[in-house]
Amino acid sequence: MYRDHSIGVVVPAYDEAGFIGDVIRGMPAYVDSIFVVDDCSTDGTWDEILEAARADERSGDDSPQRDDAVERRLVTDGGSCPLARRATVHDPIGRVTPIQHRENLGAGGAIKTGYLAALEDGLDVAVTVDGDGQMDLSQMPRLLDPVVGGDADYAKGNRLLYREYRKSMPKFRFFGNAILTVLTKIASGYWKMMDPQNGYTAISRESLEAIDVEGLYEYYGYCNDILVKLNANGMRVADVAMPAVYGDEESSITYTKYVRNVSVMLLRNFLWRLKTRYLVMDFHPLALFYLFGAGTIGVGTLGSAWSFYAAFALDDPWFVRFVSCLLLVSVGIVSTLLAMTFDVKENESYEVTVFE
Repeated sequence: MYRDHSIGVVVPAYDEAGFIGDVIRGMPAYVDSIFVVDDCSTDGTWDEILEAARADERSGDDSPQRDDAVERRLVTDGGSCPLARRATVHDPIGRVTPIQHRENLGAGGAIKTGYLAALEDGLDVAVTVDGDGQMDLSQMPRLLDPVVGGDADYAKGNRLLYREYRKSMPKFRFFGNAILTVLTKIASGYWKMMDPQNGYTAISRESLEAIDVEGLYEYYGYCNDILVKLNANGMRVADVAMPAVYGDEESSITYTKYVRNVSVMLLRNFLWRLKTRYLVMDFHPLALFYLFGAGTIGVGTLGSAWSFYAAFALDDPWFVRFVSCLLLVSVGIVSTLLAMTFDVKENESYEVTVFE
């Protein structure tokens, strides 16, 4: 328990042999449950999970040890619940619940599985920690405090808030992170937020129940997807300054595919957020300003391109048409900036920044 709140930690793991054991053994004593999700690893990750779980149990409890983890009854009926349909959940070894995916579902899929397990166990707060040892477990209270204290519904780490933290991030990661930070600000409505790819998070049970865990994105962009869904439901988000630890682990992310896929997902989510929050659940003209801005910019841009083509290919008068299109684009830009201004104002009260 942490400040009278039960804490569960979700640890996704794919080929994390050599790292996952240290993560499990290093988990703080106030953590009540650890859900370690093996996403069909091809190395010794699963054996290391079981070994570390037994070591953690011995260090915290003198009760007799099991020879091995055994399957829970809830998953032996062929899949009567969402969790059972996607994974084999084993009985806890001490406070560690080992979970095996039936097929590789990616980082987001592993997080989703862990969230479903945390919800099923009725825990007050669910924390996510990567299985590669990049996250300083001693920093966990800084994520938990805003959530258990009622200041935020969701807290996430931020490696970009201070220059010394940014310097420790590899340059290629920083560049991709910066692009996705800008896109996620627009898509999610959390305009002060930075480092949306940070997987060190804490979320309240109420927030998990509100965002439809079963519908979460299952690729690496799950962090961005959660932010959009939180905003649509009016949840408060805390950005917590926090360093990361980069060691010998190798990332399995293909960054060109990563940025492309997540960008498409963010565009789709952005439109869904506008519809859900500003047209369906309530009404605000900023959604119309966004749509009008996008439409006029698109028409103006296409018109400008046609003017150039007509001028050179068809020897057609083009100046008046081109200037008109530029004015249309300018109107669209003003409308979009106005919508963003309204969006920032609407979401000011939903953002909290936690400095050192």
